[in-house]
Amino acid sequence: MAGLESDVIEIIAKQVNREPATVKREDRLADLDIQSLDVAEIIFAIEEKFDIEVPYNANETNAAGINFDTVGDVVDGISKLAARKASKKS
Repeated sequence: MAGLESDVIEIIAKQVNREPATVKREDRLADLDIQSLDVAEIIFAIEEKFDIEVPYNANETNAAGINFDTVGDVVDGISKLAARKASKKS
């Protein structure tokens, strides 16, 4: 998961113009000043990077079991989606 985690953190960091090393799992997206449009752009970048579909609705929290509160929540959710996709290929 280290590769996936660093890739997701890099995508988030790029969106907020920060160095990836300064973005931590425990950082709340709101504290990074990430707005809903930023979340949409992050999701698009993640979908492209990992070739997955992220079920996200800005009006629903915890859509499809993914919480977008902290960076770690995003990493964990994307990890689950990537694992589901990998298991379907097997």
